[in-house]
Amino acid sequence: MLNHSQDPHIETDADGFLLHPEDWTTQLASQLAVTDGIGPLTPSHWKIIESLRKHFFETGALPPFRHVCLENHLDPHCIPQLFKDNGREAWRLAGLPNPGEEAKAYV
Repeated sequence: MLNHSQDPHIETDADGFLLHPEDWTTQLASQLAVTDGIGPLTPSHWKIIESLRKHFFETGALPPFRHVCLENHLDPHCIPQLFKDNGREAWRLAGLPNPGEEAKAYV
């Protein structure tokens, strides 16, 4: 989880999601991945992160994660394989706002 010692100017919610997606940087994502035990981000991680950000900024919504994997020519279950959970960690590392309680059922 992002703490204020990493950058006191970046605001997060109680779950560590950025309040302002424009504060996101690739350096921040890399730091969070290491801190959270995912390790260094691979090209596959970056493909997913970039796709999530693109979809969010185009539609304002969560994409079907299976489709994100397939559009990047990865296994349909790539997100839980690459990230520690079923998508919330990927969404958080992408610097996107908390998807909310309802999304927990499918993220």
